[in-house]
Amino acid sequence: MMRPACTRTVAAFAVVVASVLVAGCTAASSGAGAPSGTAPVGTPTASATSVASASASPSQVAARLPLAGKVVGIDPGHDGGNFNDPAYIDRLVWNGREYETCDTTGTETAGGYTEAQFNFNVASYLRADLVRDGARVVMTRTSNTGVGPCVTKRAEIINAAHANVAIDIHADGGPVSGRGFTVLEPVADGPNDKVIAASERFGADVRAALLADTSMPVSDYYGHDGLIFRDDLAGLNLTTVPKVLVECGNMINPTDAALLTTPAFQRALARAFTAAIVKFLTGR
Repeated sequence: MMRPACTRTVAAFAVVVASVLVAGCTAASSGAGAPSGTAPVGTPTASATSVASASASPSQVAARLPLAGKVVGIDPGHDGGNFNDPAYIDRLVWNGREYETCDTTGTETAGGYTEAQFNFNVASYLRADLVRDGARVVMTRTSNTGVGPCVTKRAEIINAAHANVAIDIHADGGPVSGRGFTVLEPVADGPNDKVIAASERFGADVRAALLADTSMPVSDYYGHDGLIFRDDLAGLNLTTVPKVLVECGNMINPTDAALLTTPAFQRALARAFTAAIVKFLTGR
């Protein structure tokens, strides 16, 4: 985001009960390579939810799936087609405090790797991880070839799903010398009043998971110790569910860019976000 107005066989013995472990990744990505262009929205498929064998009780299934019954919203910032429709994304929308543009193109690396693609890749990996853990996932966009939706509509989509928590995924376009991630948290302004405290707790979980599970440091140019409050972004101003926005690193900085563009690091980010979401929702 350009500031400011910016993741056995069944060994059967004659008298031993078979146990089945089923991996439920149905997102646009697979275990190798970057995600494909689309990722469906909705509930885990049968393969993700058929963990129980005939002998397993519902409570045993829930114990195996830490996010069973939870709804998680993911907003991959921007969209790959935004470059093609400036008239649409430049129109003004009310963000709860002031007017801002419907969307932007986002930033990109010196080599032309777009933030929109990065955001969508991480979101797709994250969706797969969350579905595997039993969550129903709501995405604000399901491909990287469209335009928008507007930032206000993105908030609407997640609010309407009554998500238990949500995360907006971005990368920054900061100074070339600057490195690191920042977690953006909402400021109370009416619609979001009831989720400010919860959003701050979630933001702390996200910050801790990024430091524990990735090699990206806290930002040395934006915010304070990896955190900042923002009152000028529709996604945070209009949220009625606990939510943060994460600038995962600075795409303009060569060191950060080298990390942000690799599938391995994108998967690591997704794992960190999953850990933070599980911690926030379950305390585990």
